[in-house]
Amino acid sequence: MRVMNIAVLAVAAVVLPLAAPVQASDGTEITTPYPAVAVEPGETVTFALTVTAPTPRRVDLAVSQLPDGWTATLRGGGLVIDSVMTDPETAPEVQLDVDVPPDASQGVYAAEVVATTAGVAHPLPLQLRVAEAVGGDVALTAEFPSLQGAADATFSFDLELANNTAEEQTFNLEAAGPEGWQVTATPSQEERAATATVPAGNTATIQVEADPPDTVTAGTYPIAVRASGGGQSAEAELEVVITGSYAMTLTTPDERLNAEATAGGSTDVALAIVNDGSAPLVAVELTADPPADWEVTFEPAIVEQIPPGETAMVSARIVPSGEAVAGDYIVGVSAATPEVSGNVDLRVTVETSAAWGLVGVLLILAALGGLAWVFRRYGRR
Repeated sequence: MRVMNIAVLAVAAVVLPLAAPVQASDGTEITTPYPAVAVEPGETVTFALTVTAPTPRRVDLAVSQLPDGWTATLRGGGLVIDSVMTDPETAPEVQLDVDVPPDASQGVYAAEVVATTAGVAHPLPLQLRVAEAVGGDVALTAEFPSLQGAADATFSFDLELANNTAEEQTFNLEAAGPEGWQVTATPSQEERAATATVPAGNTATIQVEADPPDTVTAGTYPIAVRASGGGQSAEAELEVVITGSYAMTLTTPDERLNAEATAGGSTDVALAIVNDGSAPLVAVELTADPPADWEVTFEPAIVEQIPPGETAMVSARIVPSGEAVAGDYIVGVSAATPEVSGNVDLRVTVETSAAWGLVGVLLILAALGGLAWVFRRYGRR
């Protein structure tokens, strides 16, 4: 039995050296931190390669395996390279760019790069998984994509620009609206900037302002916003609903702004409210600013609605104070809605009451009668 064991060991001593690699390792290595990656059709994926050796030596590099229709390029120091010189202290920077055709089918593909030195080959197998949207994307969204208001308003949208890629990206911002509109897109707090830099996995707020022409008619108008950068782009569709323009004129039918009244009496003044805008005037309320102790009432006090281009008539009853002396007074009148208002000043002339005139005549007559009596009684003395 002991003789047999010795024989087995002797055979093993002969066989084991024959089972070792034909080419012994010379200490050269080629590695990459991420040998298996995912990539989208039509994209380029880059592998960072590290080539090391215990002593300075030339190492030839070549792509030995690649799917049909794909292309690969070895780069270093800004050049297309075929070999590197190793440095025991600092490994040379090498990268492999693999271009995936746009029509590549989804699936797993194999590639291989080989480092060769002194006749010894060192293969590095790689794996690429082709799939849709694996590189991340960018998104541009608005919490309130539709705003409405009058034609003379400025509309402000807040959008969120999300960079869901693995790298920081700088995006160019573009915004467009209908002809005659002024539309801008800027990063929040940066009114003059035309670009936005967003770190990987973060978001930025984009402010879009749309200023329509004052003469724009009621309707719905589209606003397009686009952010592009780093081979990625995102778009957002916004809209502005113009309810119309608001304009009002408050006057009188004959455009005369004066009236006459007596102290303690009343006078009625006809007022005309003209809708000069393109939107209806709703709930037009009338108010007055008269002198102290005067009263002003309106019929009606609130006009329910005035269509565009039409006129509503209102009667204002003005009652001066009973103690008002003769003269001219100003009564301010206003017509207002939440969107617009109109104002006019009425000049009211207060005249002496006819009753007081009669009293004055009677006093004069009484005075004349008294004088006549005096002359008759004492005139002969």
